[in-house]
Amino acid sequence: MRIIIILLSLLATPAAEAQRVISGPVEAEVLRVIDGDTIEVRAFIWPGHSVETRVRLADVDAPELRRVSCEEEREAGFAAKAFVEGLLAGNGVRVQISAVRLGSFAGRVIAHMALPDGRDLGALLMEEGHATPYSARGGWCPVLEASDPAQEEAAASRS
Repeated sequence: MRIIIILLSLLATPAAEAQRVISGPVEAEVLRVIDGDTIEVRAFIWPGHSVETRVRLADVDAPELRRVSCEEEREAGFAAKAFVEGLLAGNGVRVQISAVRLGSFAGRVIAHMALPDGRDLGALLMEEGHATPYSARGGWCPVLEASDPAQEEAAASRS
C-alpha cells in the first residue's frame, strides 16, 4: 500500500507543477512584437537575473500573420501587430506581466500584460477590434468559417 501511495504522489507532482502560475507582477522589457498577441520580452525574474521569452497574451486571440485562412485574416493580423507596436513604441519599454503560466505551444508562456500606464494590453486589443476573446477564436474569415468546419479545425490548431 505504501508503494502505491508513493507512486501516486510521484505521478501527481509533474501535473501539479505544470499547472503552476506565477502571479507576479514581473517587470519585463519589450524586445519585439511577434504578432498581435505574442510579444518577446526580457523578464527580470529576480535581482541580477533575467530571461528572454515570448509571452502569449492570456484570454485573447488576435488574427494570424502566417498560416492564415484568408487574406482578410493576414491583413487583420498586420493591423493588430501595428496596433501593439504603436502602444509599445520606443526602446526598452517596460511592462508588467502577471498570472504567468507555461504555454503548450512554441515555448511561450501565457500571461496578462500591463502597459507602462497600467492598461491591460489584451483588453485594449479587444476594445479596438484587433482581437477576440480566446474562447470565441477567430471570426477573421466569417464566410469561410461559417461554411467549412475544416477551417475551424485549422484555426484551432494554430494557437
